[in-house]
Amino acid sequence: MTARHETARSGHPARTPPANSPIGPSGARPHRMTEPYPFAPSGVPLSGRRGRGALTNDSGRFEPTSRVQIDDGWDIDNQPPPLRTEVTAETARTILTRNTSPDIPFDRSINPYRGCEHGCVYCFARPTHAYMGLSAGLDFESRLFAKPNAATLLAKELSRAGYEPAPIAMGTNTDPYQPIEQTYRITRSILEVLSDFNHPITIVTKSARVTRDLDILSDMAKRNLVKVALSVTTLDAKLARTMEPRASTPSRRLEAMKLLSSSGVPVGVMVAPIIPALNDAEMEKILTGAAYAGAQSAGFVLLRLPLEIKDLFDEWLKENQPDRAEHVMSLIRSMRGGKEYDATFGQRMRGTGPYAWQISRRFEIACKRLGLSRGSWNVDSSQFRVPGRGKQLDLI
Repeated sequence: MTARHETARSGHPARTPPANSPIGPSGARPHRMTEPYPFAPSGVPLSGRRGRGALTNDSGRFEPTSRVQIDDGWDIDNQPPPLRTEVTAETARTILTRNTSPDIPFDRSINPYRGCEHGCVYCFARPTHAYMGLSAGLDFESRLFAKPNAATLLAKELSRAGYEPAPIAMGTNTDPYQPIEQTYRITRSILEVLSDFNHPITIVTKSARVTRDLDILSDMAKRNLVKVALSVTTLDAKLARTMEPRASTPSRRLEAMKLLSSSGVPVGVMVAPIIPALNDAEMEKILTGAAYAGAQSAGFVLLRLPLEIKDLFDEWLKENQPDRAEHVMSLIRSMRGGKEYDATFGQRMRGTGPYAWQISRRFEIACKRLGLSRGSWNVDSSQFRVPGRGKQLDLI
């Protein structure tokens, strides 16, 4: 049996929850909950939770208290019930997110959802859930937020006087085609607005669900307004199942590439993230499979372990890859100047040192051999128009 202890967290003063936090003053409202959410404290392996990537659920880093579950000595199995997904409808105030990062090829993005049910244990976006008063662990993949007013907001923002069009990126923080998109269809509503405005967009996803919107995507592709990249981490179905449990299988992602490409939609492949001694040996195979499926461009990103992800990933490694866990972490440190992570612009995506150079060089050689362009995301912004604007009213 286990007992739950709650202690003050030193160095983290109490805070007022963000305006859109589900635990404080909020514009968010509960929309659907399939099952009451069972708290899963930190410190207890939860590898038996089917379809989940993280093993634990440490309190968010901004919280004044930290909840920890410990063994009280009683040899009784007291596992929590199966974890179900909870979705809260968030009334967003804006939908376009701006950035000025010098190593990112876009300055604006859209995230239809917060959190991601795919449950990829390595996801660099996990720490953002702390701003909602939630954990980067199981909370990130089971306590999700949807923005049903996203399309309406987008139309208003694109219609503002002085708006300068440039490609919008989707799939930068959480996946726009994660499982709840099947019900909420927010991504599709965003694409409908962008198509009406002749506005360019680039999409990155791990889901074959993107082919559902083939009608819109193929029409936009005829106007050079869209490019889609499928992210493929591994071709090993077993590894994918544990590392990114609710994403589409690798074979289905390749099939999605083939269908998109045959329908005239420009397709790319993202080998991301590359994890040394775990999936880096597959890089050439992934690129080859993607090229045969119709991919025209390719990119890669080295594993990033900011903030809470370092502990979540290390925990996952020891549970699922115990024989190579120390070796993987050692190689990661060798590419990050001796640390688990280095956020320096220009280095955070690629790393440094001999092993990082070797990965980069292998990628270049494979792309050249396969005829894949690197990082090509050219879409047309010149066709942008606000529907109905500039037309003379009919005289009656």
